[in-house]
Amino acid sequence: MRVIEPNVELEKWREGVLTSMRISAVVGSHQLCIFEQLCQPGLGAPMHSHTVEEILEVIEGQAEVRIEDEVMSVLPNQSVIVPAGSRHGFTNSGARTLKVRATLASPVFEASYDDSGELKRRYSPDVS
Repeated sequence: MRVIEPNVELEKWREGVLTSMRISAVVGSHQLCIFEQLCQPGLGAPMHSHTVEEILEVIEGQAEVRIEDEVMSVLPNQSVIVPAGSRHGFTNSGARTLKVRATLASPVFEASYDDSGELKRRYSPDVS
């Protein structure tokens, strides 16, 4: 058994969105990636997809989540299952900071964004 102290440092992913990668291949995970994001009002994650299933959980605030053509409002203690390969994104639809926890069924964060300027891979272990 190994106890992991997650990284609690906040990294700027895009304007108004800070991320704390808690579990990934970098700390030895083999099948999961878990991170939290803090999003200012009106901001969030642009449309993208993953090759694996993702769970989005609202911890604080209110999110508008889009999966393909479906849009839903998600409140604290509610989660959304995003099927593998589905285009999705979310926006902070409230007046205060949105805190979201995401769990991906992969130890490496990989995404294909509609906006080609977005970084596609994060938190993969160094290959030396």
